[in-house]
Amino acid sequence: MLLSNLYKYRRYFFLLPLLFFGLFYFYPLGAILRLGFAPNGRLQLSHIIDFLGDGYFLGILWFTFWQAVVSTVLTVGLALPGAYVFARYRFKGKATIKAIMTLPFVLPTVVVANAFTALLGPRGLINQAAVTWLGFDAAPISLERTIWMILLAHVFYNYSVALRMISGYWQNLNPDLGEAAQMLGASPWRAFWKIGWPLLRPAIFAAAVLVFTFSFTSFGVILILGGPGFSTLEVEIYRQAVNLFDLPVAAALSLLQILFTFVLMWFYTHSQASLIRPLKLKATRTTERPIKTLFDKLIVFGNLGLMLILLAMPLMALVSRSFLTDSGFTFQFYQQLTVNERGSIFFVPPGTAVFNSIGFALITVFIAVGLGLISVYLIQTDSTQKQNGAQRGMVRRIRGWLDPLFMLPIATSAVTLGFGYIIALNKPPLNLRQSLLLVPIAHALVAIPFVIRSVLPAFRRIDPKLREAATLLGADPQQVWRQIDWPLMRRAVLVGAVFAFTMSMGEFGATVFIARPSTPTMPVAIFRFLSQPGELNYGQALAMSSLLMLVCALGFIAIERFRLGDEGEF
Repeated sequence: MLLSNLYKYRRYFFLLPLLFFGLFYFYPLGAILRLGFAPNGRLQLSHIIDFLGDGYFLGILWFTFWQAVVSTVLTVGLALPGAYVFARYRFKGKATIKAIMTLPFVLPTVVVANAFTALLGPRGLINQAAVTWLGFDAAPISLERTIWMILLAHVFYNYSVALRMISGYWQNLNPDLGEAAQMLGASPWRAFWKIGWPLLRPAIFAAAVLVFTFSFTSFGVILILGGPGFSTLEVEIYRQAVNLFDLPVAAALSLLQILFTFVLMWFYTHSQASLIRPLKLKATRTTERPIKTLFDKLIVFGNLGLMLILLAMPLMALVSRSFLTDSGFTFQFYQQLTVNERGSIFFVPPGTAVFNSIGFALITVFIAVGLGLISVYLIQTDSTQKQNGAQRGMVRRIRGWLDPLFMLPIATSAVTLGFGYIIALNKPPLNLRQSLLLVPIAHALVAIPFVIRSVLPAFRRIDPKLREAATLLGADPQQVWRQIDWPLMRRAVLVGAVFAFTMSMGEFGATVFIARPSTPTMPVAIFRFLSQPGELNYGQALAMSSLLMLVCALGFIAIERFRLGDEGEF
């Protein structure tokens, strides 16, 4: 009876994601834009036009663009051989390696900055080893505040995204076509170029667009590792809003970035839709092969070695530095996490920070999975309802805009949204500035796109004939959903849920603006340690970062446990 009533009012449930985005994305965003463009109720553009025409702004725009292009080329170029290894070879520990290498994508910027500093900084493990063991008088590697550190960090962040997207599509492509071409005399390279590349091109393009978007909107990497000498649009929004309090310019830059990223998200979502097409696919176990020849060993272990250097070494350096002082191995930094030596009223024990993070993450999962699942049905609504030709055409046009719209939060300035929450959500009926619920709401905005991207491919791959057959046999719509859709989607839903959990655990940009001092999350606690001088505070930041990494690692191991094949587009 309850399901029947829910289905009867399903059209109202479809409005929930739109209502959520309207209240907690567009309304705060509109408030900050209104304050920026019309602070006195009148449109004022002269100051903004002067700034946008300045050579300083053009330089920022150019740097933002070219560093994103270079980061994308490096990331996709390095990920392609790794994608081949994970798509075509079978070896022990494959799922665990894939889980661990995804950690950088969900770790907050403060953790990544710590990891690179612990590895490549003046007192990093590599420089210390060079001075101690190789006899160097000073640290031989100096990458701090350079473009090379920025590019390395972007590859570190985005490598797993590109590898997962490309390998997930590649592993189900039928290799018989390439083998047939080689039997007809084509070299392996020519067979790949003429057959494999055209089939892989949509996945590679989609991965490149997503990596470019993440690099284009980079904030923490530029701010912390790049220093004052480098600035992207996102960093400039922060400087104009926080340091100079020039909201008109910050609002103009935010609007420019949102428009640009919306176009990118439109291309991304449409390229992703093109991946779901009727190709002759094969099960993963039939396309993978064991490691036998010397070539197999070189390509597999060579790529695993690259992943170890690129992804694992910074994380291992961070963990090892959390146990090291000038006097040797110690647990001091972990023990001091529970001690409030200065009697600060802002001190929060690590257990409390972990509890806060887990509590916020669970609420985030509930919101993000519920709204994300409804959003998937909303995006694909023309395949779940009977409509005439005109209605179907209109729905398809609307759907074409909804998918990139739901992706916007992951490409929107956290600074802009944070200020928008402070300005817009401070009076009834949305007086949420002091509410604990505001943190999981902000986290859910970022998590919903990941839930959608995890569930949407599974939903699109359900054969409509299964639903039609069930309907012909007398099943009502809720029975079709319970007996057909849910069994084929549930693993993807679990993947989306764990993605939402881990994204919430690592979210920092928006949380630092809206979290209450007495209820910090783990990333906020890490930031507090880093903002205070001294080796002890730095060591405690490393220790807390290691604990956060452990929680995120367990989450991604769970993702691999829940996956059936490679559901999801990330």
